[in-house]
Amino acid sequence: MIPQLVPLLLPEFKTPERLWVLVTLPVLVLLYILLMRMKGRVSFRFTNTGVLGSVVGSQRRWTRHLAVAMSLCSLVALGLAWAQPLGTEKVPRERATVVMVVDTSLSMQAEDVEPDRLAAAKQGALDFVNELPDGYNVALVSLNGTPQIKMPPSTDRGAFERALMALQLEEGTAIGEAITVSLEAIEQAPVGEDEESPPAMVVMLSDGTNTVGAGHSGPAAAAKAAEVPVFTIAYGTQNGYVDVDGARENVAPDVATLKAIAEETGGTAVNADSADSLADAYQEIGSSVGYEEVAKPITAQYAFGALGFAIVAALGAVMMAARWPR
Repeated sequence: MIPQLVPLLLPEFKTPERLWVLVTLPVLVLLYILLMRMKGRVSFRFTNTGVLGSVVGSQRRWTRHLAVAMSLCSLVALGLAWAQPLGTEKVPRERATVVMVVDTSLSMQAEDVEPDRLAAAKQGALDFVNELPDGYNVALVSLNGTPQIKMPPSTDRGAFERALMALQLEEGTAIGEAITVSLEAIEQAPVGEDEESPPAMVVMLSDGTNTVGAGHSGPAAAAKAAEVPVFTIAYGTQNGYVDVDGARENVAPDVATLKAIAEETGGTAVNADSADSLADAYQEIGSSVGYEEVAKPITAQYAFGALGFAIVAALGAVMMAARWPR
């Protein structure tokens, strides 16, 4: 079966300089057209077409064109295969640093998510971290008016759980500063035996609008420059509320801001309005955090495609050569 070539139309090549062979294809096409015209002139000399038909047999023009077209397609596929095309494959990361940013602003006391937003957020973050490979470094940053590193990058899951469960509600929401603090936490991550820092990413859970600081634009640009994607979870329902000084205030999540942060940094933005949907959101993010795309050779797929085209071309040639009973 001919492989699905549509997603492979513009792959990378290990030896792209070999693609020069494709330049010969237009020459072959022009040569075929020239030969067809010359054959037409020679055939025109035989005025008795009935006799000519009995001698050479009947050949269908479309069969000849099909055989030639498939032959050219086979040559194209072989030329691409010779250049050693590369595809991508998702493989588990061996090392990484994940910074968990948990919103602890006063809006997290809303009870639209049982038992309340903060308690459910803690459990969701803990479950997510426990699913990560043991070799991953995990850091914890609190998101409020003055974001802080509550735990530097470490593989100690017990220490992370203690730091997470100790989070308390604080005033304010400084989303931009939380990103900056997260980048500072990443710098504290231990390097591997190769003296290189592992890839890093930030997972931010928030339910509110930025109320402190200049905003997220500058920090998001810094994260993008550092190649640190920020995955965001807009947490809570649109009808969530808290009582402040006897007045009820709506605390709907700022979906637009969190989505913008994710898009600007190369992360993913998801929404969660319940404990179950929060677990689903973490699972979706985990599929990106726990894996990376690596290049792999896909020469065999192109060679297989060339074989498929060649088989069709051979069948066309057989149909032209055979004398079918009338």
